[in-house]
Amino acid sequence: MPNFFQKWFNYNLLKTQTSLWLFLTITIFIVIIIVSITSYNTSKAVLQEQLNDPQQQMLQISMNFIDEAINENNRIATEVALDDGVYQFLTSDEQNSYGNITEIYKMLSASINNSSIIKSIYVYDMNRKSFVTIPHGYSATKKTFVDSEWTDVANELTDKMMVVKKREVPEGAKNSGSEITLFRKILIHGDFKGLVAINLKEETLFANINPPKLTNLDSTRFIMDEQDEILYSVSNYSFDKKSLEESMTNLRKERLGDFTYKDETLLASQVQSPVTGWQYVSLVTQESILAKSRRVGHIVFIVSLIALSIGLAAILYMNIKVFRPVFRLKQLFIMKEQDISKQGLNELEHVAGQLIDDHAHLAKTLDTMKLEASSKFILDIYQGELKSGEEIKEKWNHYFRDWNHHSLVIAIISIDNYWAWLKKFPSTDHSLLKFALQNIISEVLMEYSYNKCVDFGPGKIAVLLQYDGRNTTLSREFLKALSTSERLLGFTASVGISQVKQKVEEIKEAVLEAELALGYRLYKSYGSVIEIDECNVNEPHIAMKIEPSLEQLTEAIIGGDETQAMILVEEIIQEFRNKQYFPASVHSKLTEMINVIWSKKNPETQNKSKEIVVDKISTICLEEIEELLKEGAKEASEKWKKQAENKENLLCERMVTYMEEHLDKAIGITEIADSIGISVSLASQIFKEKTADTIYGYLTKLRIEKAEELLLNTDKKVAAIAVEVGYQHENSFIRVFRKYKHTTPGKYREMLKDKKSRLAE
Repeated sequence: MPNFFQKWFNYNLLKTQTSLWLFLTITIFIVIIIVSITSYNTSKAVLQEQLNDPQQQMLQISMNFIDEAINENNRIATEVALDDGVYQFLTSDEQNSYGNITEIYKMLSASINNSSIIKSIYVYDMNRKSFVTIPHGYSATKKTFVDSEWTDVANELTDKMMVVKKREVPEGAKNSGSEITLFRKILIHGDFKGLVAINLKEETLFANINPPKLTNLDSTRFIMDEQDEILYSVSNYSFDKKSLEESMTNLRKERLGDFTYKDETLLASQVQSPVTGWQYVSLVTQESILAKSRRVGHIVFIVSLIALSIGLAAILYMNIKVFRPVFRLKQLFIMKEQDISKQGLNELEHVAGQLIDDHAHLAKTLDTMKLEASSKFILDIYQGELKSGEEIKEKWNHYFRDWNHHSLVIAIISIDNYWAWLKKFPSTDHSLLKFALQNIISEVLMEYSYNKCVDFGPGKIAVLLQYDGRNTTLSREFLKALSTSERLLGFTASVGISQVKQKVEEIKEAVLEAELALGYRLYKSYGSVIEIDECNVNEPHIAMKIEPSLEQLTEAIIGGDETQAMILVEEIIQEFRNKQYFPASVHSKLTEMINVIWSKKNPETQNKSKEIVVDKISTICLEEIEELLKEGAKEASEKWKKQAENKENLLCERMVTYMEEHLDKAIGITEIADSIGISVSLASQIFKEKTADTIYGYLTKLRIEKAEELLLNTDKKVAAIAVEVGYQHENSFIRVFRKYKHTTPGKYREMLKDKKSRLAE
């Protein structure tokens, strides 16, 4: 019997499928074991952390209560140290004065009566070794005061004012045993003169440390002083204080941790008092916390054993039932004329995989060729390469064999404002974005069993689909696709949809209808879905007559009239908007407007590419076209106006130069206008606009300024000066000079000479 099982095991282990199942079963078994151990450790850490929060809170509450009581008793000790009677007791020569002792006794009695936590108060004179206490009264020496062994605490108060510690009360004292005492030193003029000791009632001080009441948890709480001595403890199970103190030493600096005590793991939480330095500790046995976690771990282990058993049973079942067809299939394959039925499944997998790969590669190649050919078929119809109905029908039957010939619809999708789209996204992303748009459209149109997306060139995609008119409308489906693409891809597109065609030969007509419907984006907003039935394609064509407006626009631009040019653009666009002309006709007229605005008549704008502007308007709405044309008209008008202004400035400068060079001649406005070859009225208008003065007034000012210079720097007579500045008669010169200078030329000369002599002095 053992030999039989050994042979059966060796035979099955050599089989690939059996080895695989055995490997998977053992792997699952190991994984379950690892998961169970990890779960146990994780639950331990989580439970410890979760348990720590309420423990910390309870310890914090207890600590705050005790610290508040300590601070209050420290305040009482301070009042005792500052009392006048205590001062007299420590400094007077007659220390045992009845009156002073009585006063101190009353003060101490009042402090004890006003506090529920004070048991007794001692005042100790360090120099004379005497005591005043309540209830014992005055003691002159340590020998007469039994409870006096605590005076050595003065050595601990060298660098601090107060300390609270547990001390042993000697036998013979009223309260023998141990007490919690607050010690505070008394300083007089900076010298350490005495001590105040306040003995506290432990049951009252530690009343807030209640025994733990957590269900099914073995726990204890205690307080340790700075010397790691347990001051107070409460517990619901017994423990040895001395052994516990030794075990807690390593956890002194840790807020949360665990340690071993009597072969049992304890989880510790602790806080430290900033007032006393005491350590408040809460301990919980790990066994009581993790009892259920261990139970879960045992259950998981049992489950892993069950999984291992099921795996072994599955191996047996697979060999008997499931793999029987595979073995039969293996016997049918022959590789290189050799029977492989007795070989492993690796050879079977290799042969079958090779056949399947060859078939898949061939099918993929055929699908790719068919996909490319079908896309080219629709593109050829759009570009006019296929014209005859017979040729269209023949290729349809070849590329779309699974489709029927009815309910065919063409939709053309165009990216809105294509030129802005090109600038917005990097060139490396353009193909990817169009591909993503095609995928979104295909996903939305999945309910239509047949749909085909084709790239129609820059910014355009065509969709051929079969639509029976049932369920939802195509417009709603395309709106859903466009909103999805806008949200995911960050740009909008518009769609033109043809009528439903019942013959393959009508696909070409459907393409033209979709293109025409898309053109009505001109009047609608971006992201529109336009069906050809919504367009006024059957109404008679209305001829557009905007030639007079174009002539006026040309005159306004050349004349530099920016406002009039923009008004004319608005009027023309408004007419397009009101009459809703065919988009193709509107684009033709818009091209004429572009030729006017970006005309070669303006040499400074002729370098701007009109072709770019023409291409740009094909994918934007009428509102943006209006803004584009108005901006172009404004720019062209400003440049023409600037050229005109530069010419007028030059003419004005030439007139001024002519006047300056002919001041001694009897010239007038006529001679000045003739010198630059324009009329008198135009010369006067230009000069007035540029200088805010008349030609005659400016000429007169030049003559008076020249006369002033001659009067100051020469001794010529007034008559000679009048001739030199263009006046034939002396009286005319004097009259004009008096008008500008309010004095005669002779008096003006005398005034200038007096002023010059005074400056020289």
